[in-house]
Amino acid sequence: MPGRSGQRAFRLTDADLMAIGVHGIARSFPKNAVIVNEGDATDSLYIILEGRVKAFVSDGEGHEVVLSTQGAGEYFGEMVLDEGPRSASVMTLEPSRFLIVPKTNFRDFVARNPAFSLSLTEKLIHRVRELTASVKSLALMDVYGRVARLLLELAEEKDGVLVIEERLTQQDIASRVGASREMVSRILKDLSVGGYVVQTRERIVLRKKPPAHW
Repeated sequence: MPGRSGQRAFRLTDADLMAIGVHGIARSFPKNAVIVNEGDATDSLYIILEGRVKAFVSDGEGHEVVLSTQGAGEYFGEMVLDEGPRSASVMTLEPSRFLIVPKTNFRDFVARNPAFSLSLTEKLIHRVRELTASVKSLALMDVYGRVARLLLELAEEKDGVLVIEERLTQQDIASRVGASREMVSRILKDLSVGGYVVQTRERIVLRKKPPAHW
């Protein structure tokens, strides 16, 4: 989201939404509904009109890694352009409403709108950079370093304080950094005792920047 360290949201402009909206069908889904499954055939672009979703990958044993979260005005499924299978699953985090655009209509829209095509290219480049950073983090950082990095990436400055408004459970954090919930719980407790982090049910406040190493 804008203003968040290390993150950037790619939202459709009102003009783009109006132009592409005539080709889509609006559908609503409840919380925890899986919208697309990893490995499914690619057939549509999804524009989030209301609500929030998470993109994740998982294995046959139920282990899950969250790749990203998105909110209203953002979109997913843009890799429909290569007609390959879905590279990740997407689930709603709250009741959500989408505009679903068939791949043929999306292809035509991209071809006729060079400004949007540039924005789409920037989004894909940004995604590659994020994935490169994630691979580097998994390969070179310990669990503490990955947790600290995630907290700083999600934090947004408000009144001089870094705040994470997104409601994150310890399991949410564990899924994003590739660690156990127990390990994340221990790290967050240490950060709280050290005065770095204050946790409430609504948000996480970073009172000071976590140290590079623990």
